[in-house]
Amino acid sequence: MGRKLLWASLVLAPITILLRYAFHVGDTALFVAAAAALVPLAWLIGEATEHAGEHTGPGIGGFLNASFGNAPELIIALFAVNESLPDVVRGSLAGSVVSNILLVLGAALIFGGNGEDGKPLDRFSILLQLGLVLGAVLLFLVPSVPSWTGDAERHSLAVVSIPVSIVLLLVYAATTVRGLRRHKRLHEESGAMPGGGWSLPISLGVLAAATVVTALISETLVHSLHSFAESAGLSEFFIATVIVAIVGNAAEHGGAIVIASRGKLPLATEIAVSSSAQVALFVTPAVALLAWVVKPALPLSFRPIELAAMGGAALMVAILLGDGRGRRWEGFLLVAVYGGVALAFLAAGDR
Repeated sequence: MGRKLLWASLVLAPITILLRYAFHVGDTALFVAAAAALVPLAWLIGEATEHAGEHTGPGIGGFLNASFGNAPELIIALFAVNESLPDVVRGSLAGSVVSNILLVLGAALIFGGNGEDGKPLDRFSILLQLGLVLGAVLLFLVPSVPSWTGDAERHSLAVVSIPVSIVLLLVYAATTVRGLRRHKRLHEESGAMPGGGWSLPISLGVLAAATVVTALISETLVHSLHSFAESAGLSEFFIATVIVAIVGNAAEHGGAIVIASRGKLPLATEIAVSSSAQVALFVTPAVALLAWVVKPALPLSFRPIELAAMGGAALMVAILLGDGRGRRWEGFLLVAVYGGVALAFLAAGDR
């Protein structure tokens, strides 16, 4: 019954598009419709990822989900760059890193980490990607520290962000290629055979189609956020770091919960940490470089609270999961910590 309802609710996506472009409904109704439409799309991306993971193994499956799930965030960020909303862009990227590490991973552990001793995870992969996030935060300090005095959007900081972005992309490319080869070898050595689910081409095709529609709906949601925020009396910083970040991670949230609840916690945790590392080392520098084309240029001048949240979240999860096992109570702890971070973002206000 639940699956039939989710399949049927996919119709909410075209309805949302019609409401915006054909009927020109108000932003509040549009916000609600877009948020509702993202739920079945997130489920569909999780479903397709699970089927693809049966052919590729959890490591590559998590990478695929992160890649398709983060595509809307890249698109949304470039839209915001073009509309001259640099604080919204940086806030949504930092918020995405934090929500993936704490909220998405926490939800996965809650739904799949039962048992006193927890369930075994890929310790090497998790610690490597969390280490990459910490390394990215250290590099972000280069353009960020000078921005704490003076104009945070000055041209010199955008120029300094170019080499930082290039280094991050090179590190991401090198570690991703090596990691995918490792995951492929482990999957082959495990001797696991795909079940009777979708074929790999069908799984990838559904992932691609669902991602395109998710991007359209996410952009519609962001389009209606400003009016919604004004009526709610929230700061743009909180909207970017929490609301936009959670919306952009809808695919990861849905995928991690669905997959973890089916007993595939290693794949669910790979989705969370892979997505976080990908945002920090690929999406963020890619947006910074593409901003020179879209205009205006985007300095990677993060606020102290953004850097502290990203680095602190990665360090905390590395300590918790350092033994290579995932437990339900750890999930509840991560979600609670995320709630505290969200309140800190709310109290911080705009720059």
